[in-house]
Amino acid sequence: MLEPSRPAHTLTIPGQLPGLNEYIAAERSIRYKAAGMKRDAEQKIVLIARTQLRGVQVTGPVIMHYTWYERTKRRDKDNIAFAKKFVQDALVKAGVLQGDGWAYIQGFTDNFDVDPAKPRIEVRITEIQKGLSA
Repeated sequence: MLEPSRPAHTLTIPGQLPGLNEYIAAERSIRYKAAGMKRDAEQKIVLIARTQLRGVQVTGPVIMHYTWYERTKRRDKDNIAFAKKFVQDALVKAGVLQGDGWAYIQGFTDNFDVDPAKPRIEVRITEIQKGLSA
């Protein structure tokens, strides 16, 4: 059984990140466009993480809780949630997470809402520990 061990850390990323459809279109157009898209998104997130999560270094496994606030309902939810790859890679680069493999990220949740005035991604990082009880 996994139990929370500490309060969660929250990161708020303003705006929207590229979705899967935009990423695929970039891959099919210019050779390095998708790589640049990923790099730009990660750089943005790293800067935000270093400001909002200053000094946070998570050593144990986590559950990542995402709330995606979109301008409209135009993009499909699975298209939107693809961007968690950018977020998790950026949190490793920022030194917040040790890694993004199975040993570090036990799971994640996705919730979706619409906020035309303030689209954003709210990421709650909940540190967990392995409980001794079943």
